[in-house]
Amino acid sequence: MSAAEISLWGGGPWQDPARVAEAGEVAAEVEELGFHRIWFSGGFGDGILPAFGDLLAATRTIGVASGIVSIWTATPDQSAAAFADLEAKHPGRFLLGLGNSHAPAVEGQGGRYEKPFSRTVEYLDALGDRVPRERLVLAALGPKMLDLARERTTGAHPYFVTVEHTVAAREALGTGSWLAPEVAVVLDADPDSARATAREHLATYLALPNYTNNLRRFGWGDEDLLGGGSDRLVDALVAWGPVERVAAGVQRHVDAGADEVALQLLGGRGEFPREGFRELAAALVRGR
Repeated sequence: MSAAEISLWGGGPWQDPARVAEAGEVAAEVEELGFHRIWFSGGFGDGILPAFGDLLAATRTIGVASGIVSIWTATPDQSAAAFADLEAKHPGRFLLGLGNSHAPAVEGQGGRYEKPFSRTVEYLDALGDRVPRERLVLAALGPKMLDLARERTTGAHPYFVTVEHTVAAREALGTGSWLAPEVAVVLDADPDSARATAREHLATYLALPNYTNNLRRFGWGDEDLLGGGSDRLVDALVAWGPVERVAAGVQRHVDAGADEVALQLLGGRGEFPREGFRELAAALVRGR
């Protein structure tokens, strides 16, 4: 595989306060398997997640990243304080990912989703130099956010994107910025069951305008966005199949300009897919 860091992107069990010991054990194995970083979402502030620090404490060298902390959930002061605490305890290992989330999520919690780009600029201004540029990344999809990621942070962490977006993001960021797309994967060689697993995942995100608007920029139409996605869209957003086919799908993002790929292994049903992690490591990490 071409040179790029291979990381894991996860949710649920990584964040569960009742599964701290298990998460730490899995993280230690993931580190031994050679993955570069563990990504998962989560806010600071009132919803601060100790899981970032718990995983760092359970491991020795692997990175941990927030993908992402919502600028509507945590204040700049809260993000800066949390970063400082993690940096003091685990120097050089935490990457702060920020994003402007989605109107349904913000308004569902009683907030007002107004001028998200301007709000992001104001947030970065308030954050100042308390988080070094090289330790800060934006969840950028559209052209303005990609430009902001290039100008103000180390780069971009796009989520729910196709290879065509990775090509465009690399062009927008230029050669001096870092690009780490999330890529969903399903280790299943049967097209029907693999796509069914993928659609369970895609359906949530196809209800969010930020993602559907981004897909429309690349020519996807309404018929592609219904019912969990057309076969063509599923195949463009999710690398599925036996591990060799999945590896080829990941390689397309690397060839398109990704410096790091954060793999989200689907189908775990709330459990850590440890065997899947081992398969992915054998195909994508070991022997690079």
